[in-house]
Amino acid sequence: MPIKLPSSLPAFDVLSKEGVMVMSEDEATRQDIRPLQIGLLNLMPKKIQTENQFARLIGATPLQIELSLISISNHETKNTAAEHMKSFYKPFSEIFDSGKKFDGLIITGAPIEHLDYEEVTYWKEIVEIFNWTQTHVHSTFGVCWGGMAMLKHFYDIDKQILKEKAFGCFRHQNLSPNSKYLRGFSDDFIIPVSRWTEINNDDIISVPQLKTLLGSDEVGPCLIEDAKHRSLYIFNHFEYDSDTLKQEYDRDTETGKQIEIPKNYYPGDNPEAKPDNRWRSHGHLLYGNWINSIYQATPYDIAKIGT
Repeated sequence: MPIKLPSSLPAFDVLSKEGVMVMSEDEATRQDIRPLQIGLLNLMPKKIQTENQFARLIGATPLQIELSLISISNHETKNTAAEHMKSFYKPFSEIFDSGKKFDGLIITGAPIEHLDYEEVTYWKEIVEIFNWTQTHVHSTFGVCWGGMAMLKHFYDIDKQILKEKAFGCFRHQNLSPNSKYLRGFSDDFIIPVSRWTEINNDDIISVPQLKTLLGSDEVGPCLIEDAKHRSLYIFNHFEYDSDTLKQEYDRDTETGKQIEIPKNYYPGDNPEAKPDNRWRSHGHLLYGNWINSIYQATPYDIAKIGT
């Protein structure tokens, strides 16, 4: 079944052309089932690109999904038109006041790795959101900075600054083949990485409630399960488009920033060559497995989430 999106949202046309099943509001109301309520707290500057990436992954499942776009309250977005934000997003304060509950919530990364958590202008609200998930969300998926921030809040695990940026496509290993989130996963696969920070594996091991599901000898832990808080934390980017790393590399080289060619990304390490997407299938597997696990466990009466 499809993902339900407003027909005027850019992702509607983008995903339709890619063959992803999308459904308008009118079509959805004619189906006698409860769609899964999935929220996307979008902290990335390029809102539309990020919407497309995550809608693509959660829309490739046999379940009807209603996606709600959420923003930080009273936080100016410079890279996305105000009209787009007004038309499609609700600030978290409005979500909080409404008492709305979600079967799943994705909290994206944000380009603020260099800041201490307490220096982030919206840190207080992010902490409020983390606490709110425990009573209003069945399962939360923290991505990159979003996942690291959740580990900081719930377990006081700090991110570590890397000597050089982890940038490129890195081989990862399936460390928990029997996990419900890794059904269909290969033993070894590629994931795009783009970050200046990491989580120390020893810090994860020291917390009995945490379990590392995916990891890399080169760039460390990748996917962490936190059963206590009904959460997953992923530090790398299955959601990336084929050219996302290229866009970042081109942006930095054009502005004169010193940046290495993303590792194992361009054929022959030639920036003029078209990158191959070697992670798409595993991205669909992971997010499809997450959605399926939510469907199997979330209450049919959504009001019972958190009770």
